[in-house]
Amino acid sequence: MPHIVAEYSANLEQSVDIHALLDVIHRTVVATKAFPLEVIRVRAARRKHYRIADGDPRNAFLAIVGRIAPGRPQTVRRDIGEAMFNAVISFLSDVSKAVPLSITLELHEIDQTAAFRLNTIKGEKSSDN
Repeated sequence: MPHIVAEYSANLEQSVDIHALLDVIHRTVVATKAFPLEVIRVRAARRKHYRIADGDPRNAFLAIVGRIAPGRPQTVRRDIGEAMFNAVISFLSDVSKAVPLSITLELHEIDQTAAFRLNTIKGEKSSDN
């Protein structure tokens, strides 16, 4: 179950195709083969109101947070995070040269104590979730 949210400042839409960004993240997560296809969720959260650093309206941010089921070794989690981060950095290389941009990515394990889910989506099986 990776749930990946790309939160971004609204001004980033002037320079970035957000749907294409989500495609890059999704394809990268699928390529890791760490999750069954039917449990992968990638979505964006646009932030209309924000203030970054000195308040310059050109400043932009992209904060990606992924939540995954527990149990994978630390090295596997790091590899997944690195793959996503490198893909995003590559996709945004021209933008980051033209726009003052902060990009962060965090990958967290979900505390299963109070986590509930129902999933009736069918897909290819690539590994245990």
